[in-house]
Formats: sequence, structure tokens, C-alpha cells
Amino acid sequence: MSGDYLIKGGAVVSVDPELGILPRGDVHVRGGEIVAVGPELPADGAEVVDASRMIVMPGLVETHFHMWSSLGRNFVMDGGFEYFPAKWATAAVYEPEDFYRSVRLGLVEAANAGITTVHNWSHNTRTPAHADAELRAHRDAGVRARYSYGHPDGLPVDEPLGFGDIDRVRDEWFGTSSPLAGLVHLGVNLRGPDLGNYAVFVAEMENVKSRDLPVCIHTLQGGETAVSGPDLEEKGYLGPDFLITHYLAATQADREAMARTGTPLSYSVHSEFRLGEAGDPRRALLKMLAAGVNVSLSIDATSICPVNLFEAMSVAWNMGIPWQGTDTADFEPLSLRRCIELATIDGARALGLADTIGSLTPGKRADLILIRADDINIAPLADVESAIVRSATPANVDTVMIDGRILKRGGDLVAYDVEEIVREAAQSAHAVRTRAGGRLAPEREEAPVF
Repeated sequence: MSGDYLIKGGAVVSVDPELGILPRGDVHVRGGEIVAVGPELPADGAEVVDASRMIVMPGLVETHFHMWSSLGRNFVMDGGFEYFPAKWATAAVYEPEDFYRSVRLGLVEAANAGITTVHNWSHNTRTPAHADAELRAHRDAGVRARYSYGHPDGLPVDEPLGFGDIDRVRDEWFGTSSPLAGLVHLGVNLRGPDLGNYAVFVAEMENVKSRDLPVCIHTLQGGETAVSGPDLEEKGYLGPDFLITHYLAATQADREAMARTGTPLSYSVHSEFRLGEAGDPRRALLKMLAAGVNVSLSIDATSICPVNLFEAMSVAWNMGIPWQGTDTADFEPLSLRRCIELATIDGARALGLADTIGSLTPGKRADLILIRADDINIAPLADVESAIVRSATPANVDTVMIDGRILKRGGDLVAYDVEEIVREAAQSAHAVRTRAGGRLAPEREEAPVF
């Protein structure tokens, strides 16, 4: 339950341009809302949360996560069996209960890592039962999210996504009696021009537009892209509710079209390096930022990237430097502060939630985290932004609050039965591997016991 809390005496990184950084300050939360931020706040009757050895900041916001495959994080192996072969071998054999357990695993791991908002980019929605299973996981985990309903993996490129079940899901899960407590909103993910038939994409966009839903698409990370920013702008598709991921092969004209229309980019740092054969990931990031595109950070899939936006910030900061002898030579390097913004307020903007979350601004919802600054890998604290980007890890996250509800405290996930989540995920992973067979077939008939 959300309560009345005074988070007291922490180093407050507000990500609010007016409030800035408070070397020592308080955050008052009541009824799920940030009431005040400042030094020595009065809050009679509030429960005091001692943050004197901690950094207080907005919860991290992730914008592209294929959560249905969370339990398949270790299906990848050497010998040419990386992300795509593992996905293709298993996508069709997940049952609804496997989806529930996988999405729940991903949501709870995200909360544990200080991620308070995720974008569940569901690009393997096999049946209505699978969609319901994912949404049950969202209901039970209590993490803020967008759920983007998509096609089943392997859908023929000339076959459009069916919108009948999207309408059902909107009515049953997102109506006036929604069981999701206002924490989850609905979107649609499409294959787009790179991964599907262009005429089908246009027809699907007509369905999206008629329903006034936010949409997202992939672009290829390897090879030339068929996604044209000016073309999509001319069709009226681009805008704040049209999220593009990867787009390493974007041209300057593409980037300018995105900037003009406020179209956001989701940048998956690890994935862009591992799978990014379409262009230099460092150049792509710097060019997007220089063009004024709203860039956010994301996980992609657990079999490519860790559920760790601290590491994503750190890698982005280390790679975000101008490259001498190239067309980025005169750019500004990516700053520590910008890295934090990419993982908080810019992610909130990408999901249409900037008025609700992403900064510790009075009036916004209380999605925030406390990071232990006296842990061995952070201490001694000097520049607080440097500590967040360069030193912090999920293991340093002491407290996680979403909508004023404490899900993690003292380093423990107090809102969840972690043993059950791990045990059931292991059972489903074993079952999926057994059904898939081949290289994934488990050595033992029985699932591991935890």
C-alpha cells in the first residue's frame, strides 16, 4: 500500500532542472505522490526513511524489453546458437503459463535493479491466452509499464496483425474496471517496413491510428534499413507516440525527421554492439543526440543484454565520445548528467509519461530509488552523478518505490516471493527446452529444484 513517507537526508538527484541536485535533502511522499523536495522538510506523522548514506533519484525507465523470453536468458550458446536461433527454436513452444512466469521474472528483476517503468515489447503474442498471461504478470508485479501487443513470432510477412484481440484486451484489461491499478497502459508493436511487408505495415498503421494507440517498430541492426524517416513523416506516422528502436542505419534526413516530429528512439546499448552490423553504434548514438532526437535506453532481451540500466549508462558514457577523423569529431562527449537523463526523464518522454514520472518533481507519482553510497564499490562518495553512472549496480539498490509503494527495502524484495518466482521460472525454462528439443534439450528429465 502507498503510505506517507519522509525520505530524509539523502543526496537527492532530482533530474528536475529547477531543483537540480541537493547534496543533502528530503523527499516527502504521500498517497503515491511526491509532495515536496527540499532540505529539512516538515512531515508530521510520516514514516521516516533514513537516506543519510544514500543517493535518492527517480526510478530508471526502460523502453524496449521482450519480456516473454526472460526465462530463456541462458538458452544462448556458442557454435552459432545466439539470440535469433535460440528465439526461433523456442518461440512457438511457450505456453501461456510460461509467459506468465517469464514476464513476472523480468518485471521483478527489473524492480530489483531499480527499474520502475518497463516497456513490455511483446513480439510473440501467440494467442489471447498468452496476452492474458502477460497481463496477469503485470497485475501481480505492480511495476509501471507499457504493454505493447504484437504479432506471434513467425507470422508470415504478408499477413497483418489481428486487432480483434487488441480491442478485447483494451476493454478487459484497460477499461474503467482495470485490474492494473493505472500502472500499465496499452500500446501496439508492429514489424514495420524492415521486418514485414510494407503494404501490410500501412494497413496496420491505419488500425493503430483509428484506435489512437501508441506504436513502436524495430529497424534492422544488420544491413540496409527500409525505414525512411521522411517517408514516415509524410504519411503522418512519426510523432511522440511512434517509438523506433535500434535505427543504426539512419541517415541525417531520418534523424532530422525524427527530431522535427518529436519521434523518440530506444537505444539498446549492449544489443547495438552485439547485433549492430548496420553501422557503428557509437556514431549512431552521437548523431541521434546531436540531431536533437529524444533518446532513451533499453534492455532488448535478457539473452543479449543484462537487466541493468546502470551498466547501460556506464557503457554509453564510455562510448559516447567524439571519434577523431570522423564526422563526429566536433561533437560534445556524452556527459554523466545526460546519461542519467537518458535512463530517466527521456525514457519517460519516450513512453508518454514525462508528466507523471522520470524526475523527482512535486506533483509527479512517487517512482524513486535509494542507492547505498557507502557500499564498497561506490564509497567514498564525491560527485554523485559519477557514482550513479560509473559505479552503481543493481546490488547497490537499497529501496525501490513505485507509485508510493515500497517493493524493495534494505536490499530485500519485500513485495515478492522470490523463491517461488525463481522456482517456477526454472520449471518453465526446463519445459520450454524439452519441447524445443535439439541443442536445447535438457540433460535431465526433471527440472532443477531451488
